[in-house]
Amino acid sequence: MRRFLAAVIAAAALSGALGIASAEPAAAASGHHRTPQCVKVVKYFTKKHKRYVRLTNLCGKRTACYTVVVPTRPDTRGRLKKGATKNVRYGTDRDPRALYVKNRPC
Repeated sequence: MRRFLAAVIAAAALSGALGIASAEPAAAASGHHRTPQCVKVVKYFTKKHKRYVRLTNLCGKRTACYTVVVPTRPDTRGRLKKGATKNVRYGTDRDPRALYVKNRPC
């Protein structure tokens, strides 16, 4: 009985997660404008006590803009040319590591 109940709970949780995931494309199709997700993080690394993030532009036909989000520090913003990959310095090894890189409109 416990296994059956656990399976029912797991199925309900999974169907709820699928419902949330499928609601996002519907919102995008209803006219909400989203920034293309062109900038992708390849890796985070430290070199000579400086923190870097390697970014690549997956969109081959447009320039992409990004923001590197670091806790308790001003965000680093920039642009990445079509199909380019570059290392972006955003602090020193004494600063916290970047939380994420956000795509933004240019």
